Amino acid sequence: MSIFQQIINKKVNSITIEELLSYSQQYQIKITRTQASQIVKLIRGKNINIFDDNERHKLIKGVAKITSPAIARELNTMFTKFTN
Repeated sequence: MSIFQQIINKKVNSITIEELLSYSQQYQIKITRTQASQIVKLIRGKNINIFDDNERHKLIKGVAKITSPAIARELNTMFTKFTN
């Protein structure tokens, strides 16, 4: 794994509610503070590698349960922008 990937994964795995809300606003993804809190709980401390398709897919499925499939797809698009 490259240093770039390590930095991105570290940022994702330590994201705060405020940062997630900021990114969601930047990418026009409509989530509530409650949803952001639940998503952060799903992500933080799990050491998720968003560059790994299987791990990202698992995360997106969890997000879909918290929010909706449409929001999960939008979040996946945001992650894809970070990884490309």
